[in-house]
Amino acid sequence: MLYTWTNYTVLIAEDDPISFKYLQLLLEKRTGIRIIWAKDGKEACIKALNMPEIDIVLLDLQLPEMNGVLVLEEIKKNNPYLPVLIQTANSWNNEEEICYKIGCDGFFPKPINIDLLFEKMNKFITIYTKQKSLQQTIN
Repeated sequence: MLYTWTNYTVLIAEDDPISFKYLQLLLEKRTGIRIIWAKDGKEACIKALNMPEIDIVLLDLQLPEMNGVLVLEEIKKNNPYLPVLIQTANSWNNEEEICYKIGCDGFFPKPINIDLLFEKMNKFITIYTKQKSLQQTIN
């Protein structure tokens, strides 16, 4: 399926440059989405909370400086509507359950099924865009 997300922005929180590059190439080539990269959890948190142009977050759980669960908590505390999709190579100790309780919108083990990821991204970008428009109308 083709997606045209040229008017949208994704924050990719990924400390592994190869994993980031893989997602970057696929997203740019197949969707045209604008990409912002955070190389650690602290940077991801700061960008997610201070860059209102971000429409969706792809968040790795094993990040330096601040783990993905703490980043997810901060994002959802400050903007519960911003969609956050978790991506992780090492899921253990009921992390998936914990992330869903905090408010994540999707959980993907690595290697990521890219078609399923794009399907979920499309769903949540659409929902969030409507929510942002409604908020702007109210304000």
